[in-house]
Amino acid sequence: MPHLLPPVVQSEDNPLQGKAQNVEDISKNNQLCTLCEEFASEALNYLNQNKTQTEILDILHKSCAKVLSFKQQCIVLVDYYAPLFFIEVSNVQADEFCRKVNLCEEGVSFSHRFSKDKCDICHNVVTEALLKLKDPDTELEIVQLLLKACDSIGKSVKKCKKIVFEYAPLILVNAEEFLEKNDVCSILRACDKSMHAAI
Repeated sequence: MPHLLPPVVQSEDNPLQGKAQNVEDISKNNQLCTLCEEFASEALNYLNQNKTQTEILDILHKSCAKVLSFKQQCIVLVDYYAPLFFIEVSNVQADEFCRKVNLCEEGVSFSHRFSKDKCDICHNVVTEALLKLKDPDTELEIVQLLLKACDSIGKSVKKCKKIVFEYAPLILVNAEEFLEKNDVCSILRACDKSMHAAI
């Protein structure tokens, strides 16, 4: 017969009880935070879809029709404020929202680190790359790294450095334009094209 450990005695004298409760509370908070971020992310994705926005506008316009005496003013308000609402929603981040409603602690973003799908991650990387490419300091760092790499070539150091000075700025500008004009994440198959087109 296997040896069973005695149950933990629940008393004020047991210092482990408080620690176990703290770990359990943290675990529940982490789960709540993760759920909030996942659901908020789903809701935000849904609200950012053109189809959803059209449906919401249709519902609001139908509601305006029910307020006969203020129908026209209602429609004007809907047409003015709904697009502003959608712009605001598109700027909301799930992790920020969950922190603001106190379901996540500051600095904790579980879904951001673990649950984000590859499409979101890809778009974040592309955005970050664009920001870096637009930064003159980053461009200079890249050129300096390339020039350093030229030093290891040997006899062709001067030719390598000349190529870096001639073509690196052009390549960086073209890379920036390419990232701005193309949906790289769909090209890399990190995003479903039909889903991304709807968003």
